[in-house]
Amino acid sequence: MAGRIRQSDVEEVKARTNIADIVGEHVALKSAGVGSMKGLCPFHDERSPSFHVRPQLGYYHCFGCGESGDVYTFIQRMDHVSFTEAVERLAGRIGFELHYEDGGSATDHGNRARLLAANQAAAEFFVERLTSPEAEVGRRFLGERGFDADAAKHFGVGFAPKSWDALTDHLKAKGFTTEELAASGLVSQGDRGVYDRFRGRLIWPIRDVTGQTVGFGARKLLDDDPGPKYLNTPETAIYHKAQVLYGLDLAKRDIAKTHRVVVVEGYTDVMACHLAGVTTAIATCGTSFGVDHIKVLRRVLGDDSGVGEVVFTFDGDAAGQKAAMRAFAEEKRFAAQTFVAVAPDGLDPCDLRLARGDAAVRSLVDAKTPMFEFVIRHTLARFDLETVEGRVAALRATAPIVADLRDPALRPGYTRELARMLGMELGEVTRAVRAAGGRERPESDRGRGDGAEPGGVRGGGGANAPDGLATPGVAISDRPYSIAQLPNDPATRLERDALQAMLQYPDVVGVDLLRQGVDCRFGNATLAVVRDGIASALSSGPAGSGGTATTTLSVERVVGEVPAPFASIVQQLAVLPVPQRNDAELAAYVRGVVGGLVDRELLRQKQELLGRLQRTDRADQATFAAIQRALVDLEHERRSLRGD
Repeated sequence: MAGRIRQSDVEEVKARTNIADIVGEHVALKSAGVGSMKGLCPFHDERSPSFHVRPQLGYYHCFGCGESGDVYTFIQRMDHVSFTEAVERLAGRIGFELHYEDGGSATDHGNRARLLAANQAAAEFFVERLTSPEAEVGRRFLGERGFDADAAKHFGVGFAPKSWDALTDHLKAKGFTTEELAASGLVSQGDRGVYDRFRGRLIWPIRDVTGQTVGFGARKLLDDDPGPKYLNTPETAIYHKAQVLYGLDLAKRDIAKTHRVVVVEGYTDVMACHLAGVTTAIATCGTSFGVDHIKVLRRVLGDDSGVGEVVFTFDGDAAGQKAAMRAFAEEKRFAAQTFVAVAPDGLDPCDLRLARGDAAVRSLVDAKTPMFEFVIRHTLARFDLETVEGRVAALRATAPIVADLRDPALRPGYTRELARMLGMELGEVTRAVRAAGGRERPESDRGRGDGAEPGGVRGGGGANAPDGLATPGVAISDRPYSIAQLPNDPATRLERDALQAMLQYPDVVGVDLLRQGVDCRFGNATLAVVRDGIASALSSGPAGSGGTATTTLSVERVVGEVPAPFASIVQQLAVLPVPQRNDAELAAYVRGVVGGLVDRELLRQKQELLGRLQRTDRADQATFAAIQRALVDLEHERRSLRGD
């Protein structure tokens, strides 16, 4: 077992890694000002982006749920790995060799890494076996569906030989243990011992959003195979079918760029769509499209503006109709517009491509129908509209659908369309829709508030919360303190903005102004702790008044100086976007806001001196003159600070 990683290596790997690249594999990030990026939080469901990243400082923070940290924290939280595994993963990514305090080197990067390695080795084994004589049945299956060798290679399709333990023996020869193979879902346990889970089947690797193989989907090919048509990897430490989308690793960049995703039903449908030019196609893996899938997609889609599109393709049979209705049940979780695409003759994308070519697949997606219209038509089909009773029952079933439209501007149009479909008076249908809209919202739609952006005041702190920072209804121990709950008065805003400038741009502020800033008195007790942390970090840094601020001050150093409950406040201030949008305004802003804090302190000192002067007996000429000189010096310092 390797010992503790050298601290110098930990810092070096972090310095060489751009946190925006790592976060960007899970979240669609947009510019949020100078040196700042933002997107939808990967740790909680939200409609408006409150997750901010500062690549220059290497920190992220969500102003909605309070999650914050550096690139190691992000990897740990996203992939459920230890700190050591997070460091080792990033080191492997950049090709950096780690050293350990006992002199060893990394040979085992943790259990998760071993499972990923086993899956990758298995994927390579399956791909190699696809060219074997035994795999002719698999190659024929692909060819009959319009997929050549290049397509198979692009998607990593392979073949599992019809053997009891061919894969098991192969992986054991590579050093994997039986326990690791069982934990990865590659083998099963029987009366005769362990045996290959996939045998005589065509294999698709299932990859996570970063492209790592976490499992497999296997298609039945042989008549004597007693198993199901499709067999997937079971739930493992790295494979959770409710959170994995096939093809997302290939589609994510185009999804983020075009703000469109096409949800299909199978592996071959994904292949057909991509080869036809619909490169945003993805599919679930042996399970229905659900809430966790939506959370994953929304982060990649950048689903916060409402301009995106989610297109579901379903077979025209009863099962496809049922799947469409299940998708509609979760439709409100998207800010994007949702659509349904069903080929006129009920063909799935793979069969459609075979029958009519690539253009037909693209046309299928382009000729999509709004989800609400599809659901209304599907619902109406259950009733006999030739009878009064049937029309009334149909209206009762469809009015709530129209009333529940997310965009109220669409309701009048759909109300008129519903009246036309039913052959009923517009006024009658309008009244039914309004009545349905007055009903209580379903439980699933309640409590899904957006994350708070910094600067707002939610009020109501708990008894133990400094300066009212607790979120209403949430115990102070349940989440870190948030600067979103700071008082919104001008004095507190100035203190907050000045600390933000000191933490994010110490080299621009300069050492002298920094030291003046941390000598200022603060009215907000929470921010005063951060000020003290900065002061301590400055005084404990390298000596020398002529040095630069960047050699004496860092976010990590300040976090280490403040009490643990206040570390999150420091990190939030480190990622909070500055209001300036270009570098030309940045220097003036950060020096101006810190200068404003210092000027406020100098004004306070001036008022104190004027009070002393008023109380001093003029007969005490020495004291009177000293106070006057101090006032002159203060006024000179204030003018110098302002550049007068």
